[in-house]
Amino acid sequence: MGEREKEEILRMLAEGDGALHQAVAGIRDSEASLHSVDGGWSVLDCVEHVAITERALLAGVQKAKLADGPQHNPIREAKILDRALDRTRFIAAPDPVIPAGRMGSVSEALASFEAARAETIRCVEEFDGDPRSWITNHPLVRSPVNCYEMFLMVALHPKRHAQQIANTRAALAH
Repeated sequence: MGEREKEEILRMLAEGDGALHQAVAGIRDSEASLHSVDGGWSVLDCVEHVAITERALLAGVQKAKLADGPQHNPIREAKILDRALDRTRFIAAPDPVIPAGRMGSVSEALASFEAARAETIRCVEEFDGDPRSWITNHPLVRSPVNCYEMFLMVALHPKRHAQQIANTRAALAH
């Protein structure tokens, strides 16, 4: 991976991490498990989902296969960048990453996320070659994705749910 791309992905990973931590700052565990009246996920549900999704997407990168050549799809990359943070567009989580009370507190869920995020960062830092030449599967994308696209999705995912957490906390405050 080129240094510029690597730096960009690492920057986006850091931004997502920061947004998630900021979104849960100061929340008490008694508040974290509350659901808003619309029946959406609690704050704890969101952080659990982010943690287990991080591991699942990283596993997809680790299972990637070398393609015959670069699988660069600038249109899909642009869509990922455009849609990942658009909370007006509902994206249903696949069953394996739906929160199921696996974690008892926000601090436990954050610790799980942080451990997975550290593995992701290491994977990006050590990635050798062109990530667009490695393909894997994503449960929500019909055709194979390249590892650069997967890194984009991994990086943006916590930021998307940080927005959801902020909305949930605001709804619960009223």
